[in-house]
Amino acid sequence: MHSYGAHWKLAATPGSNARFKDALTFLEYCRDLGAGGVQVTITSKDFGFAKGIRSTAEACGMYFEGQLSMPKDEAGLQQFELDVRLAKEAGASVIRTAFLSGRRYETFDSAEAFRQFKERSWKSLLLCEPILKRHRMRLAIENHKDWFASEQVDLLRRAQSEFIGACVDIGNNLALLEDPLELVNALAPFAFSTHIKDMAVQEYEEGFLLSEVPLGKGFLDLKQLIGILRKANPAIRLNLEMITRDPLKIPCLTAKYWLPMGDVRAERLARILDLVKKNRSTRPLPRTTGLAQEEQLKFEDANVRESIDYAHRELSA
Repeated sequence: MHSYGAHWKLAATPGSNARFKDALTFLEYCRDLGAGGVQVTITSKDFGFAKGIRSTAEACGMYFEGQLSMPKDEAGLQQFELDVRLAKEAGASVIRTAFLSGRRYETFDSAEAFRQFKERSWKSLLLCEPILKRHRMRLAIENHKDWFASEQVDLLRRAQSEFIGACVDIGNNLALLEDPLELVNALAPFAFSTHIKDMAVQEYEEGFLLSEVPLGKGFLDLKQLIGILRKANPAIRLNLEMITRDPLKIPCLTAKYWLPMGDVRAERLARILDLVKKNRSTRPLPRTTGLAQEEQLKFEDANVRESIDYAHRELSA
């Protein structure tokens, strides 16, 4: 669903002519794009609506993966369990989540603040695990520019649950100065789901710029990374996350960036800056600032369609 941020924003506007407005119409739209399934939030709390998603997906030969937010405390468990039940009714066996909505280097101003976040995340996971077990639902935690691969592996090993694993985003941890190949190798044994994307980079004065680009237009070795994930989990689904937006600034040459990072060796910075230099995009990075709404919608849709076409040609084997 995050491949279509501009479309979802339009869908939230009353009376809009958005191409989809909820999980079911999104599924139908993606069917027409040639996608094999969707990963999306169910906002309706009607079990009949969820059952309709399952019926449509099965009729189209598509898969459905859910998406939900983690509860902060026991007060949020009722909503969490409802979301799990709705996703299961819709045919999901995997639900994607993330502990942090922002980015580590923008959200936290000290290593201690991030340590407290890690502890809150662990407590939330402990509260949720019995619900996941009761409903036989697998929770896929995304590396959302928050966890280093080693930290997420530690969390998953500590959980020791067949229902808690990873949604492996193959591009996100570049923002934390981690090589995509090392990230995927670390998380593949725990992978329940994926966010597949290609990335482009350019240097700027405070670090580097990072952009999602249509598959095949970036520098990631998609076949190698996907091959590792498929070897670890042959049944894993490849969820395209082609986010059309301005480049993200990764200010790794500023002091503030390092405040929540803890004990990180300078070697990591040197390796990523070398990677950026060697793979610097010669094309302008995508930008949406200044585009009219209709232009942005067309740009977003074109990037998704181009990526799906590439995946059918190059990544289906």
